[in-house]
Amino acid sequence: MMKSFLGGIVLVFLLGSCNLIKKVGGDTDKFDSYQEDLSPTRISFPSMEDQSVTATPSETFNGSLAVDEDLEYALRKFADKNRSERYYSGFTVLVYSGVDRDAAFGTRNELYSRFPNIKTEMEYQQPRYLVKVGKFTNRIEAQAYYNKLKHSFPMTRIIQERFKRNGYVDSEQN
Repeated sequence: MMKSFLGGIVLVFLLGSCNLIKKVGGDTDKFDSYQEDLSPTRISFPSMEDQSVTATPSETFNGSLAVDEDLEYALRKFADKNRSERYYSGFTVLVYSGVDRDAAFGTRNELYSRFPNIKTEMEYQQPRYLVKVGKFTNRIEAQAYYNKLKHSFPMTRIIQERFKRNGYVDSEQN
């Protein structure tokens, strides 16, 4: 009994929402013939055929329409800003980190002997010694060295680091 009552209510709701049940005495008949002209308020664009090209292609790329000068200026400003930064963020491959000085020197010497073409740096940050390889701007560059060293030095890992810029220009001195 209750299910059929709820089913009837749902059916009436669905038919009403689908506008199958007509409302009696509605005002919709008043607006059947309504029309409005919106053409004066619409945006209109001139036809491409009406426009004539005033600049030749060489003038377009070399003349006043070119953005080369603006781009060159923006790149110069960007490079100057980068040169004024003392440090930059990057990645390095950490081969050894520990407090044993002899183990650090041993790791560095073993790196020299096994990989003579890889530049190794040793650093002391009290109380630990760090043996590092490379200064990379992104992790993918460091991954190649990591893969070479991982077999010989299992504790090798890639770490983030801040490096001092070689071409640093102090903007206050200028």
